[in-house]
Amino acid sequence: MIEKIAHKLTRKPKLVALIAVLMLIPSLIGYAATRINYDILSYLPQDLPSSQGEQLLEEPFQMAATSMLIVEGMPAGYTNKLIQDIQDVPGVSSAVWLSNLVGIQVPVEMIPADLREMFFSGQATMMLIQYDHPGASDETMEAIRQVRSVCNERCFLAGFSVVIKDTRDVMDGELPIFVGLAVLLALAAMSVTLESTVLPFVYLASIGMAVVYNFGSNIFLGQISYITKAIAAVLQLGVTMDYSIFLYHRYEEERERYDDKRDAMAQAIIAAFRSLSGSSMTTIAGFLALCFMRLTLGRDIGIVMAKGVVLGVATVILVLPSLVLIFDKQIGKHKHKTLIPSFDKVNAFILRYKVPLVVLTVLLFFPAVYAQRHADIYYKLDESLPRDLPSIVSNEKLKDDFDMATSHFVVLRDDLSAADMGELERRMEEVPGITSVVSFHKMLGVGIPDFFIPEDLKNMLRQEGWQLMMINSSYAPATDAVAAQLDAMNAILHSYDPSAMITGEGAMYRDLIDTSAVDFQVTNYISIAAIFLIIAFVFKSASVPLVLVATIELAIFINQGCCYFLGTEIPFIAPTIISCVQLGATVDYAILMTSRFQEELKKGLGREEAIRVAAASSDASIVTSALVLFCATLGVSFVSSIDLIGAICVMLARGALISALVSIFLMPAILCVCEPIFNKTSWHWKTPDPAPALPGSEREALPTAEAPPALAEAAVPAASAGETPAEVVSIEMEPVSARGE
Repeated sequence: MIEKIAHKLTRKPKLVALIAVLMLIPSLIGYAATRINYDILSYLPQDLPSSQGEQLLEEPFQMAATSMLIVEGMPAGYTNKLIQDIQDVPGVSSAVWLSNLVGIQVPVEMIPADLREMFFSGQATMMLIQYDHPGASDETMEAIRQVRSVCNERCFLAGFSVVIKDTRDVMDGELPIFVGLAVLLALAAMSVTLESTVLPFVYLASIGMAVVYNFGSNIFLGQISYITKAIAAVLQLGVTMDYSIFLYHRYEEERERYDDKRDAMAQAIIAAFRSLSGSSMTTIAGFLALCFMRLTLGRDIGIVMAKGVVLGVATVILVLPSLVLIFDKQIGKHKHKTLIPSFDKVNAFILRYKVPLVVLTVLLFFPAVYAQRHADIYYKLDESLPRDLPSIVSNEKLKDDFDMATSHFVVLRDDLSAADMGELERRMEEVPGITSVVSFHKMLGVGIPDFFIPEDLKNMLRQEGWQLMMINSSYAPATDAVAAQLDAMNAILHSYDPSAMITGEGAMYRDLIDTSAVDFQVTNYISIAAIFLIIAFVFKSASVPLVLVATIELAIFINQGCCYFLGTEIPFIAPTIISCVQLGATVDYAILMTSRFQEELKKGLGREEAIRVAAASSDASIVTSALVLFCATLGVSFVSSIDLIGAICVMLARGALISALVSIFLMPAILCVCEPIFNKTSWHWKTPDPAPALPGSEREALPTAEAPPALAEAAVPAASAGETPAEVVSIEMEPVSARGE
């Protein structure tokens, strides 16, 4: 089947390229129709009390999207007019200030002290603004923009929805720069490591199509997170680049055997399909492991990136061959020598000191694991944003002027007795860090008649058998102090109403911390197990996957441990993403060298000579692949003002570099020393594969050294980055039936 497809693809390359370009149109439409979600807390499991409470805040209370507007040093007339202007903004359901909250009928001295302190602080006064739609919706984002437009420079709009709005604005402005810089740096890396000036542009055209196809097909998900949007394109570029490199090197190799370049490309397509369909499985497995996170942000990233790898392989098989054939003359005309240095002396040194290097590898685990486990992690998302953003400045003012670092929303039954409510409110006020408690009962408790309470306030605090308490805290979210505070509040609350729920930013961050801690362990184990089984199947060995996975895990520990030694905090999602992505994407470096090592052993070479050949032929490919991934992701960190994005990309870039260094400088020694174990614990580890009968005297002389399924062919062509076609004459030859000859 693949033979027929390859033959047809190579006969009409311009038609194939035209179809590929036309497919970009529906992809761009799908990309434009895919919503971007900027609310990370919305990815929390929906069975958590904080998530269920958040749903009640949205419906029936319409309190999930609530902003606080601080007006500083302005006369009462301006404030009253401002309230009216804000209430007229589409998407705003209500704007509440003290004057319209309790009504002019109520004397100031009868207003509860908590309520006065909540709305006044020196020369500043505060309004509560509620919106018709959820906090991260497009309608609320537009309403926030319009609210800001009617305010002057003495007004400060705070709240979680406002932070989401600013995050969205920053991302929309920086994303084109992300992609552009990633492309430029990837071009620079490929210009150094590839043998043609034109070839990098052909690769980028193919991968660019795959990226657009991937983003366009996200429409079936309905929405993706802004984190996925920021890193998916550059990550797909870095991870799938070596697939393109393999196909072209295989094509160059086949050109020596066929008079017609179309036949050579058809054979390269067959080889690419057989090898890449298998070798990409480790990368796909790493991404799919993220789907097992309870925090569904992992599923969002995992599905998009796994799909991106599949589409990347498909584009390499179906589209790239046509582009190469179309621009074949230009590629050949602008060839030059690569600047990758020879590693012969390095490999000789490694083999001379192979045992000490293996001991060093084992010893490196101890500081690396310790540092990885003690790296500081932050969970509060606005900590990753620039401190001069309007929402961050406003939140700091809210904390400093009104002592409101966190607002807890308590949803409980509406049929509790007045005595129970009075006792509950008193005990809540006694919890350390609580600055104020506002409830419907508390207002009535100071003698305000029920009919004096405005309907807006009643609707805000009582709905459909539920009542709402707003409890303000001086403790910042995502801290140990607020976690202890929530524990104390829950214990008090559930003694009166077991069905009650605490939600709001503080409670949701608490659940985010607990969920992420479990997710990291689960996804890490699943990715290791999946990739272990894939490698075990490929090499038919119990020991090879153990050694390869352990070596790349060392690189991951070193990568994450660098944050500990550098004294930098990392966002909570970074360790989970890095552990899965770095393992899945860079274990191919180790597989590449191991495949060639086994191939040379099957030819009858000794251990040291086999690893010398394997290392020399693999080093160039590892450098090229790692350098492209390093440059593409590092560029994002240079321009991203959102630390969450920048930190992930820095770790991805550093991880690619560390994995490459481990594979080049430690892996040869490890493979050489462990080879006797491989021989005893693997099936047909060194048994030569039977050579098929091939017609033609010169081709009968070519030996067949079939490496493990799916990855054998990837090893040699990918390793030929710095070799001439004559130097790779020992590659695997397919049976006659597979070639269609």
